[in-house]
Amino acid sequence: MDLSWLPADGYVSDGGLETDLIFNHGVDLPEFASFPLVESGDGRSMLRDYYDGYAAIARRAGAGLTLESPTWRANPDSGALVGYDEAGLDRVNRAAISFLADLRSTYADLSDVRLLGAVGPRGDGYVAGERADPDEAADYHRPQVTAFAEAGADAVAAYTLTGAEEGIGVVRAARAVGIPVLVGFTVETDGLLPDGTTLRDALALVDATDAPDGFIVNCAHPTHIAPALEGGDWLSRIVQVNPNASTLTHAELDEAEELDAGDLDLLASSYDALRPLLPSLRIVGGCCGTDARHVARLWGV
Repeated sequence: MDLSWLPADGYVSDGGLETDLIFNHGVDLPEFASFPLVESGDGRSMLRDYYDGYAAIARRAGAGLTLESPTWRANPDSGALVGYDEAGLDRVNRAAISFLADLRSTYADLSDVRLLGAVGPRGDGYVAGERADPDEAADYHRPQVTAFAEAGADAVAAYTLTGAEEGIGVVRAARAVGIPVLVGFTVETDGLLPDGTTLRDALALVDATDAPDGFIVNCAHPTHIAPALEGGDWLSRIVQVNPNASTLTHAELDEAEELDAGDLDLLASSYDALRPLLPSLRIVGGCCGTDARHVARLWGV
């Protein structure tokens, strides 16, 4: 596992960008897409304030910082729903990395800041569809991955994938343009991926086919992730965990009209219980329902 592009001992990641903006700040994000914010002055100002909160946590923790681009939905299927064609997506994906690069220049006092181009699933991040063909997935994700690489991202990070095959496709897209890549899966309350695969088997399949530089688990409460972490050397491949604040199921969260910010004590204690199982854990942040308060608590600051 080559993590030479992550030279610091630990990195603060951000929280649930979209849920924070929608529920805590009243921002309208049609189709849960935050990437259009990059294209307006007001949007960039909101994003700057958001990322500044996590830079402050990294500063207090004496840790590095990863800046994940707000592009989880900046792919062809989701982009089309908010009026973005191929050219528009290429423009906004590059602009997102350029925005983060400018922001990084203001965090010169931090030990290290890395720019991650965030990739989301082609379909629903909560519901498994038909199993993807890895080569088709590679073709689908390659334009976004290429935009990230050419704009200067340090790595690509795929979040909330529901099956191993799409993860393989993201790795192939990243290898084609020579950029490091992390592959992230979500799990249900029983620790299984939405398609029913165990986390262990999903990582093994991706590693045996086209190995990424590391894996992520996100968008599930630590108490949901815990059942997936059966012992073995494979756990050393997980480098990032970004949990949800809530213990609700994905289906319940999808129907929720109010934010469930969860129990901070439970979040912290159940996350701490995972740490000894994950010897390569380098990046710690949050996902849906979390904000800077939750991530600060995970870092003990």
